[in-house]
Amino acid sequence: MSPRLVLGVDSSTQSCKAVLVDAETGAVVAQGRASHPDGTQVDPRHWLTAFAESTEGLLERADAVSVAGQQHGMVALAAGGAVARPAILWNDTSSAPQARDLIAELGGPQACADAVGSVMVASLTASKLRWMRDIEPENAARTETVLLPHDYLTWDLGGRREATTDHGDASGTGYYSTSRREFLPDVAALALGHAVALPRIAAPDAIVGETRGGAAIAAGTGDNMAAALGLGLRPGDVCVSVGTSGVASAVVPESVHDGTGLVTGFADGAGGYLPLACTLNGAPVLQFGAGLLGVGHEEFSRLALSAAPGAAGVCMLPYLGGERTPNRPDATGVMRGLTAQTGRAEFARAVVEGLLCALRDAVSALEGATGIPTRRILLVGGGAKSDAVRRIAPQVFGVSVLVPNPSEYVALGAARQAAWALSGSAEPPVWAGPAVERYDADPVPGVVDRYAELRDATDSWGR
Repeated sequence: MSPRLVLGVDSSTQSCKAVLVDAETGAVVAQGRASHPDGTQVDPRHWLTAFAESTEGLLERADAVSVAGQQHGMVALAAGGAVARPAILWNDTSSAPQARDLIAELGGPQACADAVGSVMVASLTASKLRWMRDIEPENAARTETVLLPHDYLTWDLGGRREATTDHGDASGTGYYSTSRREFLPDVAALALGHAVALPRIAAPDAIVGETRGGAAIAAGTGDNMAAALGLGLRPGDVCVSVGTSGVASAVVPESVHDGTGLVTGFADGAGGYLPLACTLNGAPVLQFGAGLLGVGHEEFSRLALSAAPGAAGVCMLPYLGGERTPNRPDATGVMRGLTAQTGRAEFARAVVEGLLCALRDAVSALEGATGIPTRRILLVGGGAKSDAVRRIAPQVFGVSVLVPNPSEYVALGAARQAAWALSGSAEPPVWAGPAVERYDADPVPGVVDRYAELRDATDSWGR
């Protein structure tokens, strides 16, 4: 008897990736990929083309399929499901003034976080609806339905019969209550200026439709939620992603309502919650350091590891593009402790330690908001390829650091959800976790203490 196969799809900002997986073991059978157009506003019909290309030869082999998509994107539909305007993606910051307006209208930052789980920012869908109301009133007036990117693909995949979403992706809209686990239609109407249809929220293990070929369609979810499923995050785990920015996320049993805005309180893709804390400065900090020294990444890593912990007193605050955790949008980078004896190795070490200390601030924000101590770190993203980052990380974080082998974890998480829906079980299937490299080292508190002293001193400078 042939194994049952499930298809997981990651419709991200840049591309659509698909993995065909054995539903019982999680083993990848085949893969596909197609690019998305650039830009922060995209006609969502391009995603349909990329979906078809990336799943060609795979979808017809699947018994079930699930789509994970980039969070927050606003897909505005007019009468009959026609696209009202290009979708506005998460990384379009045009609606920052509208986010501030909505915070005030909801009663201030803490009241906003209490209502929707997060303090409103430009990335959330609600702020984009308000922007459309203010800047494009004609498009706002003819918008009858609002979907998220993964909702749009799932709806089309099922023959456009019923629009559905899941709690994870819905929690990033700004018009969903994480405590009540339901949409807030009044908040969506407040943002857009009139009532609007929202998709039905399905349970994480639900089947919401059927493809033209007869495959079951699972509810799908947001990309961060699918990644947590793909990595198999458990309570006490914190995933630290070092990409263009830094993201720390954790699965927790209770909703989070952080009025400081440092932690966004999302639901996850399995019935729990997935709070996130972000930094603005990730792997580009390493590129900055290597560029100033005129070396490649491998040599930069070697230099950093050749210096002793603490970099002979040199300390870097890596706020090269401002910062979000802590909230200092106008901050700049700072290097302190330079002497005539400072060498290239100490400079490189200070850059790596500074980046990791900034990421530790995001982890600490999560711990403060959830009350759950970190048991171990799962380190992913481009910056995790650095040997120096891997080896110095446990000294800074003070816990074991696991680096999973590179893989399409968002698509794998979507596939795991599809297998869950197909099985009818109460819990997601247990697949073998990703192969990891483990890094342990004695913590070096002086590095963190010196960084905190510099961070707090620069706050008094008003930067």
